[in-house]
Amino acid sequence: MKLRILSLVAAVALVSACESAPEQKGATTTGGQTAPQAARQVVAGSVEDFVANVGDRVFFDYDKFSLRTDAKGNLDKQVAWLKKYPSYKVTVEGHCDERGTREYNLALGEKRANAVKEYFSANGLGKDRVATVSYGKERPAAVGSNEAAWSQNRRGVTVLGK
Repeated sequence: MKLRILSLVAAVALVSACESAPEQKGATTTGGQTAPQAARQVVAGSVEDFVANVGDRVFFDYDKFSLRTDAKGNLDKQVAWLKKYPSYKVTVEGHCDERGTREYNLALGEKRANAVKEYFSANGLGKDRVATVSYGKERPAAVGSNEAAWSQNRRGVTVLGK
C-alpha cells in the first residue's frame, strides 16, 4: 500500500514539474500589433538607443580607408547623437575582411579607425573623447569567404563608453 501511495505522489510531482509557464504577451502598439519586450525598453541616450536608432558602424570599400558617402551620412548622425549626450567617450574599432596578412590588415584597420576619428574631430567632437583600436581581420562580423561576408567585415564600429 505504501508503495502505491508513494508511486502516486511521485507521478503527480513529475507531472506538475513538467507544467510550462504561461506565455507572456508582447505589448500592444498603437496599431494593435504586438512589439517585442526589448524593443519597448530602449531608453533615450542609452547604448541601445545609439545602436538601434543611430547605428554604430560604417563600411569601407575593398582595400580602402577613405570614407564613402553613405558612411559620412551615418557618421553625421553619430556626431549629432554624441553632441547631444556629451558624457560618452567612444572607441572606434577598425576591422578588415579575411584577405591579406595579419599585419597588413591591422595597419588597414588602424587607418579606417583613424579616418572615422578624424571625421569626428572635423565635425566638432573633441579628440579627447575618441580613441581608436584596430582588430584587423581578427573579429569578423560575418563568416564566409565571399563578397557578402567580406563587405560586412570591412567596417568601423563606434563603441560607447564612459
